[in-house]
Amino acid sequence: MSGRIPPTAFEFYANLGPARSYQAVADEYGVSKRAVVECARAENWQQRLAALEAKAKENSEQRILESLEQMNERHLKSLRVVQGKALEALKGMSLTTAMDAIRALDLAIKRERTIRGEPGDRTAVSIEDVVKREFNAWMVDDEDDGDENEDSSL
Repeated sequence: MSGRIPPTAFEFYANLGPARSYQAVADEYGVSKRAVVECARAENWQQRLAALEAKAKENSEQRILESLEQMNERHLKSLRVVQGKALEALKGMSLTTAMDAIRALDLAIKRERTIRGEPGDRTAVSIEDVVKREFNAWMVDDEDDGDENEDSSL
């Protein structure tokens, strides 16, 4: 084996991936495995490879983080549109026909809170529940007032 190990040998070694071995480098350049081991030791191949893998992992994690942030922004924009439409719909509706808009608004608010890291479901009553309760209270009060007047006249 009379070949020389070129400066690009480390790049070749790093690009081998799971099949990475000093023997593969020796076979590629027609040199002994011992020569590759000595070259690798002198040029700190293992430390360089570890640094490259750490950098690749960091870059990958950064891309994932950016992707998640972009997804959250898209979702927040969509939820703002839903909230705006629900509020517009509520303005022109009677209370009895507004429940779909209220459900949409409630859902959008919960999803926005979740995206922002807040709990989506609180122990507090939802907007829909408040509207239903107050609507029922208004309806019952009107009917009860009439019943009381009738009962008092007896």
